[in-house]
Amino acid sequence: MLTLRTLQPGDEASLEEFLLQHSDTSMFLRSNLRAAGLLDQNARFQGTYIAAYIDKTIVAVAAHFWNGMIVVQAPVYLLEVVQAVVAQSGRAISGISGPAAQVEATKSILGLSNRPTQLDEPEILFSLTLRDLQIPQALASAKVQCRLPHPEELELLSKWCVAYNVETLGRTDTPSLRLACDRIIETRQDMAMHWVLVAEHTPVSYSAFNASLPDIVQIGGVWTPPALRGKGYAKSVVAGSLLEARSLLVKRAILFTNDNNQAAQAVYRGIGFLPTGEKYGLVLFKETQA
Repeated sequence: MLTLRTLQPGDEASLEEFLLQHSDTSMFLRSNLRAAGLLDQNARFQGTYIAAYIDKTIVAVAAHFWNGMIVVQAPVYLLEVVQAVVAQSGRAISGISGPAAQVEATKSILGLSNRPTQLDEPEILFSLTLRDLQIPQALASAKVQCRLPHPEELELLSKWCVAYNVETLGRTDTPSLRLACDRIIETRQDMAMHWVLVAEHTPVSYSAFNASLPDIVQIGGVWTPPALRGKGYAKSVVAGSLLEARSLLVKRAILFTNDNNQAAQAVYRGIGFLPTGEKYGLVLFKETQA
């Protein structure tokens, strides 16, 4: 018999058991769960989680997070968990992510198929077992160095974050985006979840983990200023971040990138990433919409 339930503290283990069955497309759910638990007081990484149970086993989940993102992992009962989580959270919807087919179906379920978007595409999911990481020569020879940013570099990295959001995610450069990027960079610095590549004492490229767990990390926010592209910096900064993860006994890394972004795919393949065969869906609605 199907049961829907709002997850509460104490349900973490059963949710994690379910998500591990779909680990490559559940990184945001797993990482946010680990960072913030199942309470929802509208703080960063917190959200409302609705799970579908058959008997006492979770078979589907949808979460509506503090930032308005709906994240789904519902191979069955998608309609039920999506409708329930939106009703329960009472939040506005800023976007949707999860397995690509489920994201497309969620738009339809919520009547949002025609709502204007700044990004709406299935992304190629790539995976790498970290023992197979290929180290770029420039990094191996210390011609460039990958490290945690210094405090005096954070202002620059916030500007890079804005540029990344405009170019890659279709956002508009506004005061609210700049403030959001300031907070993103501050949080990543506090959590030691981002890296800068330095060539001759100058920052030249950037990478971050947008989800991190003891067994697996997810790459996000990779950015090289346009004038510095084509020099192999992106390969080195991503590889450098993964060397550090590997030193902490992380086993795998995943990422997703645009089907048409051949340059990014070449970077990732160049250090050993391969497509998993799955597609990851990411929809970001235009901010002007209610």
